[in-house]
Amino acid sequence: MDMRLRKIQRRDLLRAAVVTPVLGFVHFVRAPYVSAVSSTDIRIEDVAFSYQDFLYRTPYQFGGRTVDRVTLLNVNCAVRIQNGRNAKGFGSMPLGNLWAFPSDVMSYDTTLGAMKALAARIAKVTAAYKEPGHPIDINRALEPAYLAAAREVSKELKLVEPIPKLCTLVTASPFDAAIHDAYGKVHGLNCYHTYGRDYLRHDLARDLGSDFKGDNLGHFILKEPKPRVAVFHSIGAADPLADADVKKRLNDGLPETLPEWIHYNGLTHFKIKLNGGDLDADLDRVLRIDRIVTAAEQKRGVKDWLYSLDFNERCPNVGYLLEFLHRLKEQAPGGFDRIQYLEQPTARNLKAHRSNTMHAAAKLRPVVIDESLTDLESLLLAREMGYTGVALKACKGQSQAMLMAAAAQKFGMFRTVQDLTCPGAALIQSVGIAAHVPGVTAIEANAREYVPAANKPWESKFPGIFHITDGNMKTAALTEVGLGAVEES
Repeated sequence: MDMRLRKIQRRDLLRAAVVTPVLGFVHFVRAPYVSAVSSTDIRIEDVAFSYQDFLYRTPYQFGGRTVDRVTLLNVNCAVRIQNGRNAKGFGSMPLGNLWAFPSDVMSYDTTLGAMKALAARIAKVTAAYKEPGHPIDINRALEPAYLAAAREVSKELKLVEPIPKLCTLVTASPFDAAIHDAYGKVHGLNCYHTYGRDYLRHDLARDLGSDFKGDNLGHFILKEPKPRVAVFHSIGAADPLADADVKKRLNDGLPETLPEWIHYNGLTHFKIKLNGGDLDADLDRVLRIDRIVTAAEQKRGVKDWLYSLDFNERCPNVGYLLEFLHRLKEQAPGGFDRIQYLEQPTARNLKAHRSNTMHAAAKLRPVVIDESLTDLESLLLAREMGYTGVALKACKGQSQAMLMAAAAQKFGMFRTVQDLTCPGAALIQSVGIAAHVPGVTAIEANAREYVPAANKPWESKFPGIFHITDGNMKTAALTEVGLGAVEES
């Protein structure tokens, strides 16, 4: 394993030579593995970006933090192919700084400001890149420059803590999405038809190592979407569960308690956010939720439903998780049996917490890597430490989601698609990932709970995504060109 990681690190150094910032400018050096230009390759012509701000309908608590607002980063990218045909792609993503750049010493405004400064730098870097290629080739070339830009911004803003890699991926993700979207549109194809050998000519060994020699990305991605994907309803750590928990009703026409949501959306999948640090409180929360869900589902005549448990890194150690699971199984065996997977129980810095191995926990339920998953190296380390699943996220980039989906399948890992409270175009992209990755049967989608105003412009265009009555999103219609979303004017 150590030799494998050294090889990956060496490859990353080679990639870093592709794009090198010099004195505030960007100098590009063609990498030795770039093949001859293909008629399907695109060149970036122009990049533009803007922001939208929304207040949450109700605060959302996760990982010991509470968020009540969102800034969307919207990106347009114009591209051209060799025959002169051009297209414009669109990408959008929340700048989820409380999740991507958590800090106990810097304010919300400081970390959000850093992400905005980085977005401006990423826009310049992306617009300056003129090498032709497939979107995944372009992202491979640009990521080292994005990371270098994050280091520069951190120094220029004199940040007490530097911008982490996860935060850089989130900030870059709408740019990557816009490039994929433009690529599909310029070829008149849905993006999921452009990951086969006709468009992405090299094999996955270039991105994922020798284990993938001869494998093409298209082999791991469905060209056509599944007809439906179940929705995981997020239950925030401070969300009211019953009438007695509601301090003051919003009376805005949307549900306000868990039973109301269950009946409103016909829910059968529930993601339970837990604060960690207080085992009795976490256990009581899950036991109460299980009782409420059971009563509501029995009233509906529903017999099958599932839970996922997300500690957002808040378990102090793996022993806490194991004790929690054993006590839950003793006190509510039926509720325990309904757990489909566990998500990122302990700290995201795996290298610094090597003792928190998940082998024992993974024997009970799949344990999914989320915040820790930023590249192939982190995936391999997570596997070594006992993680058995991956959370794919649009907010880490369409390119990474596709590559990690392939790696997870090759390694026989559990797969799920998770959220960053993605509304509108970001949700459409996220749902597209879930609908095209084999093995994914459900997706977390909580913007409808916390920031429904950001969904409003998209609801009539994608009713199957935004209007849920039987616990499922209808995804068969996700066949439009590009990633499926069109920028709202």
